[in-house]
Order: sequence, then C-alpha cells, then structure tokens
Amino acid sequence: SELLVAVGRTPTTQELGLETIGLEPGKPVEVGSNLRSPRHDWLYAIGDANGRSLLTHMGKYQGRLAADAILGKDVRIVSDGALSPRVIFTDPQVAAVGHTVATAESAGMVVRAVEATTGGSAGASFVGKDTPGTTRLLLDDTRGVIVGATFVGFEVAEMLQAATVAIVGEVPLERLAHAVPPFPTRSELWLYLLEAAGY
Repeated sequence: SELLVAVGRTPTTQELGLETIGLEPGKPVEVGSNLRSPRHDWLYAIGDANGRSLLTHMGKYQGRLAADAILGKDVRIVSDGALSPRVIFTDPQVAAVGHTVATAESAGMVVRAVEATTGGSAGASFVGKDTPGTTRLLLDDTRGVIVGATFVGFEVAEMLQAATVAIVGEVPLERLAHAVPPFPTRSELWLYLLEAAGY
C-alpha cells in the first residue's frame, strides 16, 4: 500500500497589490539570498510569499534574517532548499533534512547511505519494545560530512534537530563521533549510525 501526503500550498501574494509594482499576484516574489527582491531594493519577502520553503519554521527563520538585513546587517540565507528540515506528522512520523539519494545524485554528489533501526537503542524501549522505524544518513565521504538524514518512526521529529545542526554546520564525521549521546536515550541511535559509517 502507498500513502500520499500533499499539502498544496501556494504563495500568499494574491491580495498584496503586487501588480502595482509590476509583480504578479498569486506568484512567489523572487528574492536573493538576503531575502530582498532584485527588482525592488526596498522589498523583502519571507515564508510562503517567496515560495522558497513553504514551512512555518522556515518562514520564521527567514523573518529573522530579513529583519537583520533591513537593519543593515550583511546576512545570507543558509538553510534553504534541501537544508530545510521537514516533518510529516503521520503515525509513524517521517522527518528529514538535507538531501535524499535522488537529490544528492542530481546535484552531482557521490553519497553513501548508512542505516539503523530507530527502535534499537535502550532509550527507544521507553516508547515500546522493538518500536519499528528506520533512520538513514547520507554521507559525503569526500568532505567527511553528513549531507542528508531521514528518520521514520514513533516521535522521530524530535531527533531531527541534531541532524540539522550536523548538516547545516557541516560538522566533520570524525568530530561528530565524539558527541556522546547519554544513556539510556533515543539519541543513542547516533552511535549506531556512526558505527555503520565506520566512525
């Protein structure tokens, strides 16, 4: 069986009067890495309005950056596209950040996948014995970093932030191997993943 999750969101630009400045209502407002429109240097667009990542948490992130840019700080969006963390709140949950195998390969990257079960740690026993689920990390062995992470299982959304920090921060795997997760927590999953990766 298959499950289709579709949100069908569109940019929230229909009733902003964009036509008065030569932009098309209902379409995303094109912005650069500083969230400013290249057509109007006074116009910034964040969240659903720019169409880059139609997720609430990404809109909040972009809002902070746009405010800093308006205040004269030299800021550039870093978490964008594949670096946007995303969660499907189904049962089980699916949480991901970074590339999938397909997006990494289409970007010309050579990646290696390692997997571990989300129910295999002592901490996972708190949510049920042998709770089903899988986690996959995508590794760029040339640079020695994680470029993608996907978690499937019970309440795995809470596991996503550690992966986001590792990917956005480009934390070297050799260094990450020294980030010891406490026992007994579900974060011990990182031990199994790093062991599978050879660290």
